[in-house]
Amino acid sequence: MKTLEQLGDESTTVIWGDALAALDAHVPDRSVDLLFADPPYNIGKRFGNTHDRWPSDEAYFKWCREWLTRCLAKLKPTGSAYVMASTQCMPYFDLFLRERLTILSRIVWSYDSSGVQARRYFGSMYEPILFGVADAKDYTFNADAIKVQARTGAVRKLIDYRKAVPAPYNDEKVPGNVWTIPRVRYRMDEYEDHPSQKPEALIERIIKASSNPGDTVLDPFSGTFTTCAVAKRLGRKSIGIEIEEQFVKVGLRRLDLAREWRGEALKPLDKTYERKNGVSARVQATRQTEALFEAAQ
Repeated sequence: MKTLEQLGDESTTVIWGDALAALDAHVPDRSVDLLFADPPYNIGKRFGNTHDRWPSDEAYFKWCREWLTRCLAKLKPTGSAYVMASTQCMPYFDLFLRERLTILSRIVWSYDSSGVQARRYFGSMYEPILFGVADAKDYTFNADAIKVQARTGAVRKLIDYRKAVPAPYNDEKVPGNVWTIPRVRYRMDEYEDHPSQKPEALIERIIKASSNPGDTVLDPFSGTFTTCAVAKRLGRKSIGIEIEEQFVKVGLRRLDLAREWRGEALKPLDKTYERKNGVSARVQATRQTEALFEAAQ
């Protein structure tokens, strides 16, 4: 797609187009409080008409350096950034970002899987997230908004004898850097037809921790626009960029910004569980998407 199209309302901006061009054209420098970036991982997944595969690692990292540099320029001096990557590529992201941000946490998003991940090595059951800030002395972190149950003290009813007057341990704490949050599954209400949709619970923790109501959140690879949807629910402004038209349509519907797109009614995914000819509706939909992708090559 050669042109950019900007849609949305006073709180949510949806940009249909390439991330690099959209960042240059529509996002002012030093205007964003929180960046959440979940780019293609260069591992061969298919996103609509786009194949997540670069000709070489260097070509991929060159592209990543370009969008990262642009995104960091959009951060306010008090801004924060959360950047995801594959386990293979995260070391390169880390080396690049630690020269431009203060890295405060290296987060592990851990999840389970019912399928076999690998047979001749240890399969990957997590995705890494870097959390960095522009200014280590001046940034937002709302600890009270993200506290979780402190199982050691609260569940086991332990007493802290280190205090002048012994008392039970606190029953809440700020999460550590290992986050066990289930992946989005087909039968979940939030599920959309996307190969790497991130759960709302993951994004909610990030937005609550590192932004305040009225702040602006930027997601340059919006996919199904989970970041924008959660930001809107939490009273934040957001800018979501997505290159694939089919996911822009999901975002417009999900954000209640439009009910039709160029004459097409925007309807929720039909999550029927009926099987036709021994094949589930979900598998049929996946095969149709793959066929369309092959035809476009």
